[in-house]
Amino acid sequence: MSRAATSVISTTSAEPAEPVRCGWATSAPDYVAYHDEEWGRPVTGDDQVFERIALESFQSGLSWITILRKRENFRTAFEGFSIPAVAAFGDEDVARLLGDAGIVRNRAKIEATIANARAALGVGLSDLVWKHADPGAPVPRTPAEVPAQTAGSKALAKDLKAHGFRFVGPTTAYALMQAIGLVNDHLADCWTRRA
Repeated sequence: MSRAATSVISTTSAEPAEPVRCGWATSAPDYVAYHDEEWGRPVTGDDQVFERIALESFQSGLSWITILRKRENFRTAFEGFSIPAVAAFGDEDVARLLGDAGIVRNRAKIEATIANARAALGVGLSDLVWKHADPGAPVPRTPAEVPAQTAGSKALAKDLKAHGFRFVGPTTAYALMQAIGLVNDHLADCWTRRA
């Protein structure tokens, strides 16, 4: 899901000005922290990239805030998103995860996450994903200028699928690209562009 929206600023004469943020980031405190500290910042390391792929896949069809609020539960349930640990999951683990109310209990997404861990073994996942970085992407000024998918996300999705990954279509791949810094979709007036 593309998380762009209008940038807003909240000021009064008695209060210091709040930094300008991408508008989606102002709708909940969880979003403010995620936007300011993580979204769009480079993430490397195979397990760290695997975590983001898994979370973006679980988010498909849901609100990102749902996944963000369950993130620590996901980390516990999926062994900190250690690729070798998740790749070793079997039927008992699938049953355990389906009974875990702290995560999204969707069999297809759970099984895809396990399959994706197996696909990631020995691939060099971070390198595979980062070769699709697009640092020269246009700087969006409005939410309408932020795409849901691009030629780059289509290529990334195709590359991941060729390596056996599931639940990674072009839209999910683009959300991943935004989340881990392969593109910078903070709006032009967002404070993070000056940080």
